[in-house]
Amino acid sequence: MTDRDNLLAEIKKKAVVHGKVILSSGIEADYYLDLRRITLDGVAAPLVGKVMLDLTEDLDYDAVGGLTLGADPIAAAMLHAAAARGRVLDAFVVRKALKEHGLQRRIEGPEVKGRRVLALEDTSTTGASVLTAVEALREAGAEVVAVATIVDRGARERIAREGLEYRTAYTPEELGL
Repeated sequence: MTDRDNLLAEIKKKAVVHGKVILSSGIEADYYLDLRRITLDGVAAPLVGKVMLDLTEDLDYDAVGGLTLGADPIAAAMLHAAAARGRVLDAFVVRKALKEHGLQRRIEGPEVKGRRVLALEDTSTTGASVLTAVEALREAGAEVVAVATIVDRGARERIAREGLEYRTAYTPEELGL
């Protein structure tokens, strides 16, 4: 089995929660994808890094990250998977609001100004979270080359309307949802 196949099996086994839930978008759904059960899992997280690198290997970027908290473990997994392949890849964290103390940064980690970056999210229904990160990255002077998610729940059209390339590793149909 491939890394992609193994990650799909991990998601189906560990992250799909059936039942009525209200998503962060305000939409009611019949299931919840708790992808932090994947991105923070000792078996699945390394697969996340490999799968997301494979998904975006044709894109030219040197830093990855997105809005905290969903993107953080994905960025870390990709950083480590890239290092294992002999590639240097930086990660960054986009805060939901400007930090009020210290260096008062909205984006933590290596500088993104003038760099080509990949914006990440674990799963996206409306695209609002990842587009918040994209806006902050652009304001900081980064060039966002694309948006990538582990599972798309419907954000593709909105992200495309923003003129961004969109990549997703899996669809709900592949998860049997």
